[in-house]
Amino acid sequence: MSEAPRAPDTRLRARDRTTKDGPCYAALDLGTNNCRLLIATPAASGFRVVEAYSRIVRLGEGLSQTGRLSEAAMDRALAALSVSAEKVRRRRVVKLRAVATQACRSAENGEAFIARVAEETGLNLQVITPQEEARLSVAGCLGLLDHKAQAALVVDVGGGSTEMSWVDLTGAEAEIDRIPPIKAWLSIPIGVVTLAERFPEGEMATESWFRAMVETVKAEISAFKRADPLRPIFEADAAHLIGTSGAITSLAGMHLGLERYDRSQVDGIWMTRDQCDGAAQMLLALTAAQRAQQPCIGPDRADLVLAGAAILQAVQELWPCSRVRVADRGLREGVLMSLMSDKGGRRRRRRGPRRRRSGARSKVEA
Repeated sequence: MSEAPRAPDTRLRARDRTTKDGPCYAALDLGTNNCRLLIATPAASGFRVVEAYSRIVRLGEGLSQTGRLSEAAMDRALAALSVSAEKVRRRRVVKLRAVATQACRSAENGEAFIARVAEETGLNLQVITPQEEARLSVAGCLGLLDHKAQAALVVDVGGGSTEMSWVDLTGAEAEIDRIPPIKAWLSIPIGVVTLAERFPEGEMATESWFRAMVETVKAEISAFKRADPLRPIFEADAAHLIGTSGAITSLAGMHLGLERYDRSQVDGIWMTRDQCDGAAQMLLALTAAQRAQQPCIGPDRADLVLAGAAILQAVQELWPCSRVRVADRGLREGVLMSLMSDKGGRRRRRRGPRRRRSGARSKVEA
């Protein structure tokens, strides 16, 4: 494929031109806990990753108590967003979508922060609804759906919320590349950050403390009845779960006993219910300091991973499945797939953020 045309900004150096494999697309996801960027080019199998960037920023730290994003949290997020914006410019991205989720949805100063991001980084963040967040997560996990099953429950555990999508897989085998019908979806305002802040761990994790988190999450989910028509499929063990989150991939890494986190070994693996419970019990036996030393957890997730395990266990108790598929993918991948499938009929393609002559940065259209 021939090289994409150069951008008008002649200050970009030759080594930073669009990849010879085709134009670059980018998806940026600013969540309650993480800032994640994925840059990729289209490929026959979907897309080929050119560059990935992830930074734990804890944008929602303290939000559940104050209702506002703190200055320190916003500064951390802006630092990561500035790095992301520069990567987008350097890769000469032809189309970018940058989305923000629960923290920016719920914070009193969320809109002001979005405006500040645009002013300081040139990134135009779009706050998406919980429904779109759930749909994009399903789209990002398409390749992990087992089309021999009759249904699947995609669980996206975020920092400030958890999205659950019940998908119907009957008759979907012939359309593996399409999003199957989402029969019901639910978003609860509980994620690993909000749950951990609500239930401080103390000196040592205990079974009663862990069960209190599980029961709190179950109370939020159990009142939801729109997915009940699919219960017979789950009761017949003809469905499976897909779990997408850093906490769940950390559980998988613990289960595998990895000496360092390896996405290629984690993404797509199947875990049984007993294996999920076993990994959670291993974590409960460790102090926070010991969890921080685990290669698949680290200090940034040490105080959050058990909250993620509690959310997963609550889902499994209410919607039991013998199989869970672990996904080191989700919303970003769903955004990328939607960008690449859009031929740009009604929208003019825009390149990544570019510096104005005055030194200010232009906004990036979502």
